[in-house]
Amino acid sequence: MSVGRIIETPDCVEEGATWLAESCPRMAYAMEQTGPLPLRRRPDGFAQLLSAIVSQQVSVASANAIWNRLKDAKLTGPRKIMSATDDDLRAVGLSRQKIRYARALAEARIDYKALRDVSNDDVVAILTEVSGIGIWTAEIYAMFSLGRADVIAPGDLALQEAARILYDLPDRPTDKQLRQMAEAWSPWRSVAARVLWAYYRVAKEREGIR
Repeated sequence: MSVGRIIETPDCVEEGATWLAESCPRMAYAMEQTGPLPLRRRPDGFAQLLSAIVSQQVSVASANAIWNRLKDAKLTGPRKIMSATDDDLRAVGLSRQKIRYARALAEARIDYKALRDVSNDDVVAILTEVSGIGIWTAEIYAMFSLGRADVIAPGDLALQEAARILYDLPDRPTDKQLRQMAEAWSPWRSVAARVLWAYYRVAKEREGIR
C-alpha cells in the first residue's frame, strides 16, 4: 500500500502551505500571521516515541526539561530504559505511569524500519498496540518522524483551540469534529497541523507542541 507523499524539505511544506492558502481563506490568513512554517522533521525510532510519551499531558516546557534530563542521563535507548531502576527514571522526572509506558515501549521491539513502508492507518494500529501509545502519539510520530503529509492529530488540544479561534467556532471542536474539518485539508493535513500550531503560538503566545 502506498504511504503517500512524504515531507522531506522546507519546499515540501511550502508546497502544502500554498495549496492550503489557495483552498481556504482562513488558512491563508493564519499564514499571514505566522510567517514561514517549520519543517519539524525528526528521526524515526525508539527515542522519538519515548519523547512523545514524555510529552503526554504536560506543558511543552516541562516535557523539554524532562527530556533533557533523560538525554543527560543517557536514558533514551531501549536497553538503557530496561536496565534503569524505577528510582533512576523517577529522578529524571518520569511519573510512575510513564515509567511503565517507557518499559512497555522498550519491550515491544517495534520494527521501526518496517513502519516506513506501511499505510498511515497501519502505523497507528501497530503503535497503539503498545501500552502508553495512544492515537495522538502515533499520529504525531507519523507526521514528524515518518514525514507523512496527510496526517493530523485531532486529539491535540492546541490544534483544537487554534481551530476554534481561526474558524471563529463557538466551542473548541472535539477530536471527531476536527477530524471531519481536516478532510478539507487533504492531501496536506500535516501542513495544516503545522499552520494551526504556528497560529496557536501567535494567538495564545505560547507553544502548543514540542
